[in-house]
Amino acid sequence: MKPRTSRHRLLATALAALAPLTACSDDGGAADGSGGDTTRVDIGYIADYNGTSLVAIATDQGLWKKQGLDPKLKKFTNGPIQVQALNAGDLDIAYLGPGAAWLPASGQAKIIAINSLGEADRLIAQPGKGITTVADPKGKKVGVPEGTSGDMILQLALEKAGMTPGDVEKVPMDSGTLVSAFVSGQIDAAGIWYPNVSTIEARKPDLVTLATNADFAPEISFPSMYVASNDMADSEKHTVSKVVKVLQEANDLRAQDPAAAIKTTAAFLGLPEAPLKAEAEHVQTLTTAELATATEDGSVDGWLNGLPQTFYLADLYTTAAK
Repeated sequence: MKPRTSRHRLLATALAALAPLTACSDDGGAADGSGGDTTRVDIGYIADYNGTSLVAIATDQGLWKKQGLDPKLKKFTNGPIQVQALNAGDLDIAYLGPGAAWLPASGQAKIIAINSLGEADRLIAQPGKGITTVADPKGKKVGVPEGTSGDMILQLALEKAGMTPGDVEKVPMDSGTLVSAFVSGQIDAAGIWYPNVSTIEARKPDLVTLATNADFAPEISFPSMYVASNDMADSEKHTVSKVVKVLQEANDLRAQDPAAAIKTTAAFLGLPEAPLKAEAEHVQTLTTAELATATEDGSVDGWLNGLPQTFYLADLYTTAAK
């Protein structure tokens, strides 16, 4: 399955219900971290605010140990590469932006928690090149990290303009390479997200914004998420539940004190706070209680319905929140 090519093809979300989770561990790990062996979990993250803040807070506040987990945190540049690692057995849990939701849609992972609603994706163009509308890059080079939210915002914008990806010369590249290519003028436009946009703006302050997530609201929402490998979700439900509890507690700390969350994330990544703060301004976070309610009342289902068909372990999230 490819990323969505029509925002009118709203596919039904498959809610994979899990049996109620018991208090005892099925993997030998201590349920509360107070004694016994800890359970190793390999967890992927992306080095920006949205993709790192929860694992950074959990690490800073000792939340993994509280749940009897020994996390091995691994940095990635995008979601599709993380799902490859899931399927290779090198990763148990991964962070995905909305553009990578097609991967759990194709059965390659299962969503275990919603992270936030994003507004950080942009289709941008070089200044002074006469590119002022989405139709203007026709036949020109557009850089995108394939299968990501950068790819998604490009496809949505082209569709809205009555165009297809074949109308531009799409150049696949990772996010770091894309930033360099845009700044050096090797590509005419790009589908990318904050804080990479901030990095580009520092060198190209007059860059042109052709499309943003807001252009497709309220019909489409853009949730980022955490996913588990199929093996992990099917055979180690108690461990997955403990991971969800960590994410939920970190999520509430992030919601309670956004400034502290930015500072903690910057320290974790070894980055200045400014670009992470700029990214955070384009992220809508909800408390765990709000996300649990949104899961139970069907709101999350609606968010995911605007993306490709996804597999969300809704019962696990609401059970872990109680």
